[in-house]
Amino acid sequence: MKKEESYTTAFEELKQIVSEIEEGEISIDALSEKVKRAAQLIKVCKTKLTETEEDVSRILKELDEGDIVES
Repeated sequence: MKKEESYTTAFEELKQIVSEIEEGEISIDALSEKVKRAAQLIKVCKTKLTETEEDVSRILKELDEGDIVES
């Protein structure tokens, strides 16, 4: 089973890939693999952000309703 990546780890790797592409540090042979990996990392980040937004919205709704929030 693959360990789930954290948002921070995925984002840092994505920044590194973008930097390498911008600076021309990636060979044409490796570019396709880097772009594929970047797409995976974007998906991880997007999923984490969506989950966090849903959690925060749920908690705020519970607070507005006067419910006690338990983890």
